[in-house]
Amino acid sequence: MKFGFDIDDTLIDLRAHAFDLYNKKLGKNVGIEAFHALQRVEIHEPFGLSDAEGSVMWNSSLEDIYFTDCPIFEGALETLQALQQEGHDIYYITSRPKQYCEKTREWMIAQGFPVTEGHFFCGMQDHEKVATIKSLALDVYVDDKPAVLETLQDVETEVILKNQSYNQHVPLARLYHWHGFLDMINE
Repeated sequence: MKFGFDIDDTLIDLRAHAFDLYNKKLGKNVGIEAFHALQRVEIHEPFGLSDAEGSVMWNSSLEDIYFTDCPIFEGALETLQALQQEGHDIYYITSRPKQYCEKTREWMIAQGFPVTEGHFFCGMQDHEKVATIKSLALDVYVDDKPAVLETLQDVETEVILKNQSYNQHVPLARLYHWHGFLDMINE
């Protein structure tokens, strides 16, 4: 089978990692409960930042956010390794900016994710991700972003939503814990 995965907030807990970095950079101690209550992807509001200030903060922090000790969701790495060992094709499809593509690929390999040449797609807008997913004719695709998954309703690809506080309104198959992924796809 052909499996596709988004990276940020699907395989790795990027936003929570960024939230922690924001606390450190801004000298604040905003509790994690504020993070879990967020109803949107952006994380700046609990820090009292406007959308414009939040955008500047995010963009000026990308190196730290992307390439420091961002935690992998429990079970994600082992799940992808198991899929590879079973002979499945694994594709990564991420919207990370183009200038971070090669470093992201190298970071993923260093973390132990199975990355095959030609199976890593990066630097795309949502519509480009959708086109890539369709052209690859993936059997299963996992992402946290409703805008991408809702666009894939007309394809045969099984879409699975990685549960996040900002996607609760979306009625799609939902992945809560990576340890349950293999059971989900084998049902």
